[in-house]
Amino acid sequence: MTIWQAVVLGLVQGLGEFLPISSSAHLVLVPWLFRWPDPGLAFDVALHLGTLVAVVAYFWRDWLKLFLGACKGFRTKEGRLFWYLVLASLPGAAAGYLLEDYAETVFRTPALIAVMLILMGMVLYLADRKGKKKTDIGRVTLWQSLLIGISQALAIIPGVSRSGITMTTGLITGLTREGAARFSFLLSAPIIFGAGVVKMPELLTQPGMIDAPFLVGVLVSALSGVASIGFLLRYVQTKDYLPFVWYRFLLGAVVLLVALLR
Repeated sequence: MTIWQAVVLGLVQGLGEFLPISSSAHLVLVPWLFRWPDPGLAFDVALHLGTLVAVVAYFWRDWLKLFLGACKGFRTKEGRLFWYLVLASLPGAAAGYLLEDYAETVFRTPALIAVMLILMGMVLYLADRKGKKKTDIGRVTLWQSLLIGISQALAIIPGVSRSGITMTTGLITGLTREGAARFSFLLSAPIIFGAGVVKMPELLTQPGMIDAPFLVGVLVSALSGVASIGFLLRYVQTKDYLPFVWYRFLLGAVVLLVALLR
């Protein structure tokens, strides 16, 4: 992998992790479209660690309040939110553990990814149009958290989008656009951290894995991740998700066309 390829993939991961367009889909599709060597799932996980740095850095004050609130159990708003995030992380962790082999093989098929981009784009559009958008993150309930957590398990299929499916479910259950986005971003930290812990031994044992392109990719992923979080939180205060829906439709159509021609 060249430095340039690592920069592109880091940028793709940083933007795609927090925008509802599926970073995992792009990490498969970009090398496939440009005929680059597939960096593999281990490198994908490393780039996700860059976005973990981004979400922790951006929300460090929130996480500090959540940790302090957790010590008080469910008596505070922060304490409830912390434990709701913990519970919501469990379905995704279970799916990652049980379906790891599929995630590394079957689910990385471009045609399947294209279909999921289009299908989940439709669902996002409907949720954004029909959702009541009345509940902010401070008033999220246990059942809302569990539904969002269950939906996150579907994101093991590239093209679904972890942020996209959790924001979509948040909108369906009545969260505001900003509330759904903020809950989705906070929820990303435990699942990315868990995947990193599982995959880190594999990264460290691969000869030559941690080289200059590797480090550049992780750095770019972190910096672009911070930028995309800030952008989306400002964007959803006044605008809808329609541009992301159209992007998913267009990319899915292009991938299906290229797959057919090849």
